[in-house]
Amino acid sequence: MGVKCGGAVAVVVMATLMLQGIATANKDWSTAAGNWNHTGAGDFWGYRHKNATQRSNKIVVGGSGNWHFGFNYTDWAIKNGPIFLNDALVFKYDPPNDTTFPHSVYLLPDFWSFQKCDLRRAKKIGEVNQGGGEGFEFVLKRWQPHYFACGERNGFHCKAGLMKFAVWPLIRWYY
Repeated sequence: MGVKCGGAVAVVVMATLMLQGIATANKDWSTAAGNWNHTGAGDFWGYRHKNATQRSNKIVVGGSGNWHFGFNYTDWAIKNGPIFLNDALVFKYDPPNDTTFPHSVYLLPDFWSFQKCDLRRAKKIGEVNQGGGEGFEFVLKRWQPHYFACGERNGFHCKAGLMKFAVWPLIRWYY
């Protein structure tokens, strides 16, 4: 009886020492660097994305460079996400003149049209003169993919100038 009881005690002591070793090795888990339960500042391991706010944002497409030929807007959309429902995309571009080409903004109906820069079924949401000054806003009101492209020169700006991008707005969680 004493040997059986001694074996059980040895197992309990060994398990206790193992748990104490694990707890000691992970003693800093409560700091921001290892905050696995996301308590504290409301961020994820010290990182909080600039668009993750409790209110709708106005996001200038292309940032300070605005909407222009030769800029990779797909890359821009990836780097500036996430974008949420009810956020407004602001399109700013120079009105046509002797030194700039005109630009417009089309909302494409599906991924295939986006890939091929096929504007036949697209809806024009920004005329060539609408991007001047403060530009114009497009509010993302539906939880679905939105495909945007410049339709000038029969889709040449979309195809060769990389003037296209897609966003699928996320649902903003209030916490």
